[in-house]
Amino acid sequence: MEDNDDNGAPAASAPPAPGAKTGTTRRRRPLILVLAAIAVTVYAFDQVTKWQAEQQLTVGQPVELLDGLLYLRLLYNPGAAFSIATGLTWLLTILAVIVVIVIVRVATRLGSRGWAVALCLLLGGALGNLTDRLTRQPGFGRGHVVDFLEFGFVDFPVFNIADTAITLAAVCVVLLGLLGIGVDGVRERNAANARGDG
Repeated sequence: MEDNDDNGAPAASAPPAPGAKTGTTRRRRPLILVLAAIAVTVYAFDQVTKWQAEQQLTVGQPVELLDGLLYLRLLYNPGAAFSIATGLTWLLTILAVIVVIVIVRVATRLGSRGWAVALCLLLGGALGNLTDRLTRQPGFGRGHVVDFLEFGFVDFPVFNIADTAITLAAVCVVLLGLLGIGVDGVRERNAANARGDG
């Protein structure tokens, strides 16, 4: 039975109680869990492979893999991904902290699986290199990042798993932008139509 008011008109449904879980909140929770799980996996893989590189490789001496397509070459990078901005280590550390904070805040609005994947890759990669900057020599906030992967078929800087995750995240973000998919999972065209703009 539908409730009626005193004039016989259907009564308006009551607004959700404070703290009540909405459908949107229920949809976002699994995406946040995916974000956390993949970010932790990327971070752990990055740190484990860096540790193995330090244990098994000699600085600057390459080890050939895959018929020369890939080399393992241990280097310590004071700059950003792919040895960019080598003289701005402190600034890069601060930027990495800001990136992590922004990702955590944006995660509360997640409604897109694509954005969840992009953000988890970016978060795991940012945390991986940030850990190096905070814990390695020459000191807190100025630590050099461990790089150990090098392509043998193209002139390309030595990199690591965190750099790879950050690059994949950037590709995902570009694709999502081209498709017009927002962080909340709503396509820009649909949102414009809902506002009456299109």
